[in-house]
Amino acid sequence: MFVLIWVTLLCSVTGSSADTDAGMTGPICLYRFCISLRRGKIKAEAGLCTVIPCSFTTAFSPITGAAWYKCDESKRSCDYSDIIFHSWNQSQIQPGFRGRISMLEPNLSQGNCSIVINDLDQSDSGSYQFKVTGWLNNMHNEFLFLPSTSVSVKALTQKPTVKVPALTEGQQTTLTCTAPSLCSGSDPNITWTWRRSAEDDSYITGNITTTHGHNSSLTFTPSAKHHSTEVTCKVNFRGNKSTQETVTLNVAYMKEPVITGDRRVKRGDALNLTCSFDSFPPSVIIWAKLGPSGTKTNLQIDTGSATLVIHDMTADDSGQYVCTRQYQGKTSTAYVNVTVFLLPEILKSSGCVSWSEVLTCVCVSEGLPLPTITWPLLDKHTEYSGTYTVSKYTINRTITVKVKELSSTDVQCVSTNEYGEAVENLIIRTSEKSFAQENGGFSAILLTVTVVSLIVNILLIVCLIFLWNSRKKLKQNQEDQTYLTLSKRDISPDVVAQQVSASVD
Repeated sequence: MFVLIWVTLLCSVTGSSADTDAGMTGPICLYRFCISLRRGKIKAEAGLCTVIPCSFTTAFSPITGAAWYKCDESKRSCDYSDIIFHSWNQSQIQPGFRGRISMLEPNLSQGNCSIVINDLDQSDSGSYQFKVTGWLNNMHNEFLFLPSTSVSVKALTQKPTVKVPALTEGQQTTLTCTAPSLCSGSDPNITWTWRRSAEDDSYITGNITTTHGHNSSLTFTPSAKHHSTEVTCKVNFRGNKSTQETVTLNVAYMKEPVITGDRRVKRGDALNLTCSFDSFPPSVIIWAKLGPSGTKTNLQIDTGSATLVIHDMTADDSGQYVCTRQYQGKTSTAYVNVTVFLLPEILKSSGCVSWSEVLTCVCVSEGLPLPTITWPLLDKHTEYSGTYTVSKYTINRTITVKVKELSSTDVQCVSTNEYGEAVENLIIRTSEKSFAQENGGFSAILLTVTVVSLIVNILLIVCLIFLWNSRKKLKQNQEDQTYLTLSKRDISPDVVAQQVSASVD
């Protein structure tokens, strides 16, 4: 068992906690006392451990004890006061080394003099020598091997190893932290902390277990709030020596969509909508517009969030827009209704004309949705006539009112839709000519009405004359037909012959 431990520790030192400049030297012998040590300097770090490999042969029989010395490298041989390990007399060991050094193989007859030094400190740097005691020629003697091994201890730079599996929101997981070095020295204290953005370090609550003193596990259920959180495993060794490792958690999660931006846009302005699907890994976002038959027209594709911008919006751009997310083989959508509006505006082609006691006013307004037109003037009149026409987003309303006296020189037109109201005072013109000079549109309307009325009247007169003439002609034809019929009835062959004879005379 001790051989196995020795091999394990030698491998661990070579790979992690200690380093050497070269391999073992060949046996160095003096009077049948031979020793093999590590060539060059053994490098180690404070707080960890190191192994000094050593093997020996001796003339003693039996071997009764062994000791290790540590002194400055400038000294060729260490003194008795430099003892740091003694196989049977603990009182001779320096206080700072008691309990920190042990032999890998306690049975000295095996020729293994390797030792492990735990809880290293930088003051442990120096030259190390081995001494053996035993019986030779019926005398108890000791032999100090002059070949030594140099150890250099630097500040702790090694970090613990933190293993993080794939993290998914809502699924319990376990993180593991392994302290550097595999030596069997004092158990380190291992703590877990995490830091969210703009927050101080805080301890993580959850199921934390420690095994063999050098391993710690943290079990918790991750959520979206843990994503991008920094988790730190800190290892505190004896002698206020510590090291830590920090990892950033990547939690796979998916939140509900968020669409920002004004859904109501004035005609001519720009639509600016942003669709965000907070997730990790980032989702693919596709903006599209739904057509009349449910077809989609893709407008924008991005990752994480997508901003849809449409300049110079028209009424045709109104409708339903859909934001589609593609995340790890899954698809989800969010819908938004966009409305393009136009504040009511009374056009310049509006106006009023007064003839005698008749007032005719025309109000032309544009808006989206189509506005309504009201006349405050009508509140004072119960008898009036009016018409209106609609062309897409324009309404044209005309009223005719009998007024004996005008209390003012203008008439108010009010145009309203759900987004606003427009009020215009229409100036009353008493002559068509003066109004036509200022407003050709309204004059053209009045001229058209006059021409149409004249044409209709002429057509009516022509129709009446035609009908009267047709009736008169029909009466005369009936009278002629009656006369001829009577004449034929009075005529006989004798009468005809008599008329002919008379004509010959």
